[in-house]
Amino acid sequence: MKAKEFIDKYESYCPQELSMEGDISGLQIGSLDKTIKRLMVTLDVRENTVAEAVEKGVDLIVTKHAPIFRPLKDLTSSPRNDILLELVKHDIAVYVSHTNIDIVPDGLNDWFCDLLGIKDREILTPTSGGYGIGRVGSIEPQSLEDLAQKVKSVFGLDSIRLVRYDGANPTISRVAICGGSGQGFYQDALAKGAQVYITGDIYYHTAQDMLTDGLMALDPGHHIEVLFIEKLLEKMTAWKTEAGWDLELIPSQASTNPFSHL
Repeated sequence: MKAKEFIDKYESYCPQELSMEGDISGLQIGSLDKTIKRLMVTLDVRENTVAEAVEKGVDLIVTKHAPIFRPLKDLTSSPRNDILLELVKHDIAVYVSHTNIDIVPDGLNDWFCDLLGIKDREILTPTSGGYGIGRVGSIEPQSLEDLAQKVKSVFGLDSIRLVRYDGANPTISRVAICGGSGQGFYQDALAKGAQVYITGDIYYHTAQDMLTDGLMALDPGHHIEVLFIEKLLEKMTAWKTEAGWDLELIPSQASTNPFSHL
């Protein structure tokens, strides 16, 4: 099949137009006319991801994080450029689905809610056309520490950061969540009655501001978005069966999480 046939199906579910302003989405490397027989889904495109794709004879990579996210000054050989050069050398196309998969209904933020039992949910921050990024909803009443342990367990984390003062451990029943780095939306979490905001990459001073404003938080890191791989493969497998595609679907096994904790 051609890459265009797959991408048309994907975008009927998750249109590029849902992406936030200035975001990168869509085909970033390669051609829509390319014939694809093996497709790999990954969170990131790094040197180990590319080596894996080359070894497995992948024709198209679907990734959440774009391999080209800063302006290129050249394409001469260097550690970072070699990632791109290897993709071109081996004729591996790359399709990016970033904030549109965060925003779309039955996308990444809704999958997070499903895993954590967040119900009666609404949009955290509106974007356009009635859509929005992040979710706010209710959970079974539980202590902050029990919620933190659940998040840690569900996402297989070796640690989780709690944003709180003096070991506070109140009962929580309303939660906001946004995958990736969503600290900029914390005021919306407050406005919609969240007691705790779950998001990654929270800065020190932002954490202090959250607490001063009356909001606690859990920071499980950015890499929980790796759920993208499992859940998209579920959808793609259903599409493949429905359409009778001759296409092998491969989950990336390469670890791209740059952090671990002692």
